[in-house]
Amino acid sequence: MTDQAATITPSFGPGSPATAKLRKRHAAEKRFRLYGILALLFGFMFLVVLFGTIISKGWTAFVQTSIHLSIYFDPAVVNPSGNPDDRDELLRADYTKLARNALYKVLDVNTDDRKERRAANDLLSRGVDVQLKDAVVDDPSLIGQTREYWVLASDNTDALLKGSIDRKTLNERRAVSDQQIVWIDQMVKDDVIEKRFNTGLFVNGASSSPETAGLGVALIGSAFMMLTVALLAVPLGVAAALYLEEFATKNRWADIIEVNINNLAAVPSIVFGLLGLAVFINFLGLPRSASLVGGLVLSLMTLPTIIIATRAAIKAVPPSIREAALGVGASKMQLIGHHVLPLSLPGILTGTIIGLVQALGETAPLLMIGMVAFVVDYPTTPLEPSTALPVQIYMWATAAERGFIERTAGATMVLLAFLIVMNSVAVYFRHRFERKW
Repeated sequence: MTDQAATITPSFGPGSPATAKLRKRHAAEKRFRLYGILALLFGFMFLVVLFGTIISKGWTAFVQTSIHLSIYFDPAVVNPSGNPDDRDELLRADYTKLARNALYKVLDVNTDDRKERRAANDLLSRGVDVQLKDAVVDDPSLIGQTREYWVLASDNTDALLKGSIDRKTLNERRAVSDQQIVWIDQMVKDDVIEKRFNTGLFVNGASSSPETAGLGVALIGSAFMMLTVALLAVPLGVAAALYLEEFATKNRWADIIEVNINNLAAVPSIVFGLLGLAVFINFLGLPRSASLVGGLVLSLMTLPTIIIATRAAIKAVPPSIREAALGVGASKMQLIGHHVLPLSLPGILTGTIIGLVQALGETAPLLMIGMVAFVVDYPTTPLEPSTALPVQIYMWATAAERGFIERTAGATMVLLAFLIVMNSVAVYFRHRFERKW
């Protein structure tokens, strides 16, 4: 009897089966925790690489090379008739010639050598004409005077100073010649050329030259579209969610509507673009490339997100709140207005901002309705042609010039900044109005 008892393995102890199973379970938990940490590190690594690549390529878009010149506004070039009130004559004048003459003096160019003049001309941006024209049109008293101006350098000059063009490349294969490099180095030494903050990135419209291209039109177009989405999708989405949760009878039709709303949230965005093209442009006759049409299409896309988020927020309100309100004699509308909506506001705001963020970053539906127009002037109404931030990024990414590479990354940084700000606002409102039960 004693020998038999001695051979029985204890239930717990260093060598027991239970201890071995417990050890295996703890080891499995540690491995699972390690897998989770590795997954987070893996995702964080890709995020760092993504943001690092965008920032490394895009920060240079926020500075632009300019040349300091003493511009003489020659009346023979600007205003040959002598009538400063002749606006058409001021608009037709060759202001590029004025900038080139000033540059020739700085570089001591032999004006009799056509090849040397052409090399010097290539250091200036084609946008100097607009810069000087706007100055004279705004102030005709400049005619006959000499003024100091920082005028834009060309894309190749800017790329050389930013290191995008390798000086060691053979002269015949380099976009900037040896003579131009000598001139640029001399201007750097004389402090007449430098990289300055690029305000044009935020105020200029579309341009075929990278140094004069900006996001001004895209920012206004995106603002018009977001305003349209906020005015249409938010009230309609909240109202639809309230009806489905508080008033609709739970029957077959309500189930069909609910299923279709959930399905709409998963429909590819380009399908909404096709719908907008067919309904808003072809059938209703709204203008193509208008931010109003873009806002209507994005409103259709955003509606399911807002409805689903609002319904979830309404469902999260404890039944005891409803019962207490109805118990003291509150009507259905009083219950909704005084209790359900205020308590579900954090979830509604979060869903709304998430929907707006999603709409802000959409490109495919806007391409379908023609918001890829080359728009130079600011749109003053939502019915005028415009573009949007993601579409502008797409257009710059397909451009061939070297300068548009940094413009693409810089515009992406601006778009990401807007997305981060809007998500931060959603988190703030979530914590600001959140209620603990």
